Amino acid sequence: MRLRIALVTTASLIGLASLPAFAASNPSEDGEMPHSLLGSYLAANFAKIENDVPHAAAFYRSALALDPSSEVLLEQAFQTEASEANWAQAIPLAKRLVAKDPTHRMAHLVLGLDRFKAGDYVQADKEFNAASDGLIGELTSSLARGWTALAAGNSTKALALLKKPKQAEGAQFYLNYHAALIADVAGNKKKEAGAAYERSFRQNSRMLRTALAYARHAAHDGNKKLARTILDGLTDRTQEDPHPLVRALSAEIDSGKSVPLLIKTPEEGMAEVFYGLGELLANEGGVGMGILYLQMALYLQPDHAFALVSLANAYESAHRYQDAIDAYNRVPNGTPLQSEIEIRKAFDLNSLDKVDEAKAILDKLVTKNPKDLKALDALGSIMRVRKRYAEAVDYYTRALALVKQPAKRHWSLFYSRGTCYERLKEWPPAEADLKKALKLYPDQPMVLNYLGYSWVDQNHHLKEGMSLIEKAVALKPDDGYIVDSLGWAHYKLGDFKEAVRFLERAVELKPEDPVLNDHLGDALWRVGREREARFQWDQALTLEPEPDQVEKIKKKLSDGLPATSIQAHSAHETVRNVRLKKREETKLTPPRVE
Repeated sequence: MRLRIALVTTASLIGLASLPAFAASNPSEDGEMPHSLLGSYLAANFAKIENDVPHAAAFYRSALALDPSSEVLLEQAFQTEASEANWAQAIPLAKRLVAKDPTHRMAHLVLGLDRFKAGDYVQADKEFNAASDGLIGELTSSLARGWTALAAGNSTKALALLKKPKQAEGAQFYLNYHAALIADVAGNKKKEAGAAYERSFRQNSRMLRTALAYARHAAHDGNKKLARTILDGLTDRTQEDPHPLVRALSAEIDSGKSVPLLIKTPEEGMAEVFYGLGELLANEGGVGMGILYLQMALYLQPDHAFALVSLANAYESAHRYQDAIDAYNRVPNGTPLQSEIEIRKAFDLNSLDKVDEAKAILDKLVTKNPKDLKALDALGSIMRVRKRYAEAVDYYTRALALVKQPAKRHWSLFYSRGTCYERLKEWPPAEADLKKALKLYPDQPMVLNYLGYSWVDQNHHLKEGMSLIEKAVALKPDDGYIVDSLGWAHYKLGDFKEAVRFLERAVELKPEDPVLNDHLGDALWRVGREREARFQWDQALTLEPEPDQVEKIKKKLSDGLPATSIQAHSAHETVRNVRLKKREETKLTPPRVE
């Protein structure tokens, strides 16, 4: 068995490059999986690399059926089945896995949740205790055991399990937060709840979920003044319109009705453990593990709105846009987050090239609420990326008409409309918008870069334009596009030596960008490094440049650059627009729904 797995692993390493041909290993029309262990394993690995986890799970399942004794296949099958919430397959696999590896943390967690859901709290506690491996494992184990003890009716033990003074500050935050929730649900420990909320809020007052829980605790306990102070603090700190959930809770408090707690049962508390840690893991770069934790939260509470939104966010990070839409569609109707969710779905549809469907969702939002600035902004952004600049200008103009007193946060509306005007070759309004954006946010690198480069490109305000670009580079020295702007500005001004210096740095930062490689080639040619210039142009061709640039690059490869004035190189205006447009596309996605 070991020899066979070693062969499979080696084959996966050397064979992945040719796996497009392995697409034939996808399930056939009758649902049959490939009957080769090697084929199933390679196809599963390739699907996993491509973030196609549903197919990866199916292929690992097929491979495991062919080699049921393989611990490697067993673990991969378990991980992918659980990540896809295929609990009918994942739970039996977890049992097999702990039989082979009694220390397997995730398998014990899944088995613990299964026993907790079944009401077998004794066995659930054993499983969770066996999962206390590593920092995240120890924290998860403590929190899960606390809620298990409460579900078994022992609130004193539940709170004792969360008293771990030697834990790191980040872990202490979660321990304090859940101690507060447990004390609240216990019903007879209001003093302990208040103290724990205060400790967690002191540690991190920026977490929306914590603030909502604390405010609900205060309002539920009759301290509406404290509740409003907590919510007002959130609004004051962000200097933005209140979050929809903050507005909703404020209205609930003002209504005079009894305000329920955020978490009311041990089952909800257990789901909160895996939601909170899952969101943390996904946001910190552990998207795969984050998805697994979030699926475990949803195993206990399928309608957990926050967990569903976080799962959708994680799918977006993995470019699984249809899965993100499906997760958003599972959020119960009537949530205050509904408008934000619809906007996110529209962006996901746009990423799937379903522009008409995306536009229809946003148009419906605007029809329902003509003052929905975020929906108008989203419409403008999608139209801008789709090169429908005139339509984008209209949406941005309608959005700005709703802004009576522009503040710093509105810089992006002026900036975005300005870039659209510039693409439409309407420079006076473009310049006015870019200047306005810069006035609102003087240290915004994108605005500094765009306005500064535009001035240099047009041979206007050269000194000021270069100063703006240099400031942008100082603020974001690791942004390849901005560094490229500075290098190309030096090129336009005839300072080829400086151009090479910055353009080489830009290509180091963004080696996969054809425009930056093309720019470097031009600068190298001008300083007499012709062989290196041709190498960069050749490199640019391999990186799939825009179709209208291909022949221009080929001509340079053949003939080099003509000995003409720098002004003649304004032909690079098109290239510049391609580069700036690519930068715009990377900024399309709005902040995540919280």
